[in-house]
Amino acid sequence: MRTALAAAGFTLLAACTSMPIQNGMLDQARSRLQAAQAKPQTAAMAADELARARETLRRGDQALANGEDTAQVTHIGYMALQQVVIAEETAASRNAQSVVAGAGAERDRMRLELRTREADMAQAQKATAEQAAAMTSAQLAQSQANTQTERDRVARRDAKVSDLESQLRDMNARQTDRGTVVTLGDVLFDTGAANLRPAGQRSMAQLADFMRRNPDRHASIEGYTDSTGSTAANQALSDRRAQAVMSALVRQGVPGNQLTTQGFGEERPVAGNDTAGGRQMNRRVEVVFASLSTDSARK
Repeated sequence: MRTALAAAGFTLLAACTSMPIQNGMLDQARSRLQAAQAKPQTAAMAADELARARETLRRGDQALANGEDTAQVTHIGYMALQQVVIAEETAASRNAQSVVAGAGAERDRMRLELRTREADMAQAQKATAEQAAAMTSAQLAQSQANTQTERDRVARRDAKVSDLESQLRDMNARQTDRGTVVTLGDVLFDTGAANLRPAGQRSMAQLADFMRRNPDRHASIEGYTDSTGSTAANQALSDRRAQAVMSALVRQGVPGNQLTTQGFGEERPVAGNDTAGGRQMNRRVEVVFASLSTDSARK
């Protein structure tokens, strides 16, 4: 029994997925067109009008198959229906004209009928034009709304970029090949030590505030030393200093997954190690934000 029910379910699902996409207005226009074409008088006296209706219906079917907006497809179907109505009225009008040569009373009656049908045709054409104008107006309004939405998005993005740039300027950040770099000098540490000095707390607070306000920014904390001492000792010291900065930021509310650390010891000096001033410049921690400005502009 379960197998039979499953088979029936698959059959029903296959039938549902194979059902053609339909539109009520297109179906109504198609039915009216088929009925009109079946009348010899209409087919003979309004051939051009019926051809235009068939072409409009074909465009509607194509729009439906292409998955275009339902309102647009319905509008095309409505136009096709009105064209069929016009074809019917045209055929009737022309047929009436062909027999107008009768008696005066009959001629007057036919003229009255002709005027009535012409008025109906004019009304149908007016309705079609109004529908087209309404559709155009709606599309224009939507386009304007989309344009304003895009302007608002760009304005928010520009404001965010401007705010980020202002924050970075306050921290004396600079652009490098590696990204945006904030340098923390050796005022953070005593010579040969990795414990943060009280004088460095302002820099830590400023950096932590920036990262809390920009949780999508990830930073690499890089420690450096001068060339005094052994290479191994300098490497270990740079590692500890980078870790100390990361720990300070985490204590001030920066998520640990925003941060990575790496020590480079005495590598990548920014000044000569033959003077006290040069060695002081080389003893530093750098916080690197990769491609900060580019990422901000994209967002």
